[in-house]
Amino acid sequence: MQIMLCAICNIASGNCSEDCKYCTQSSYVKTQIQKYRRKDLAQIVQEAKMAKKNEALGFCLVTAGLGLDDEKLEYVCQAAHAVKKAEPNLLLIACNGIASTEQLRELRKAGVFSYNHNLETSREFFPKICSTHTWESRFETNLNAKEAGLMLCCGGIYGMGESEDDRVSFRRSLAELEPFSSPINFFIANENLNLKAPKLEADEALQIIKDTKKALPNSVIMVAGGREVVLQERQYEIFQAGAGAIVVGDYLTTRGEEPSRDITKLREMGFSFASECH
Repeated sequence: MQIMLCAICNIASGNCSEDCKYCTQSSYVKTQIQKYRRKDLAQIVQEAKMAKKNEALGFCLVTAGLGLDDEKLEYVCQAAHAVKKAEPNLLLIACNGIASTEQLRELRKAGVFSYNHNLETSREFFPKICSTHTWESRFETNLNAKEAGLMLCCGGIYGMGESEDDRVSFRRSLAELEPFSSPINFFIANENLNLKAPKLEADEALQIIKDTKKALPNSVIMVAGGREVVLQERQYEIFQAGAGAIVVGDYLTTRGEEPSRDITKLREMGFSFASECH
């Protein structure tokens, strides 16, 4: 079986104006994370080369903040051009918040393959975790990405205190969007965050993956943040549950599994790694 590996590059970190309760980059909370306005392009290219060495096909350029303005758009395009020049076979994903169709077309021209903008949770539950922007603005950005000709990467976070009805509603909305890929994150509590919720059990997390694959049979289900903490020694059962991709290496502000360990284990299990998008 072939699976897809993706890597994340946090190119503009922290000091976000939004109050999303799950996020350590929000300026509403005090967390010990690295904060920087722009990562040097040479550093981004270096991380892209390392991602390629670690068998990643997808490479995601992430910026903190509500969305794209002209200055940020220009910077992300510069980063995209630099990465494509150095590693032309990487599939570039951009994750830059709320964006218009015109802005997203510019990203596509710069070599971006897919846009990642998660709904995070259901329309009904979203106001309980964020008050500074709307769920509807997120949904609209995903529609804009499709209109701009970008592939869509859209998912969210489980374990924030949502109900089972919320999960069903959330997946129904994702199905409307028909994303190319859909990342599943599992919420991990942080003492500095305003959101407190018990850690999901491994069985529940695996069931979420099964339910997501059932709701999105044509999407690549990607397991991302929280994989190591929630599933621990059972984390490689995700592929039996319906996952077809994982994030390797570190996440935005937290450490991930050592890529070499993932790669060795997955090869031992008989997996190969996608080198192109079918």
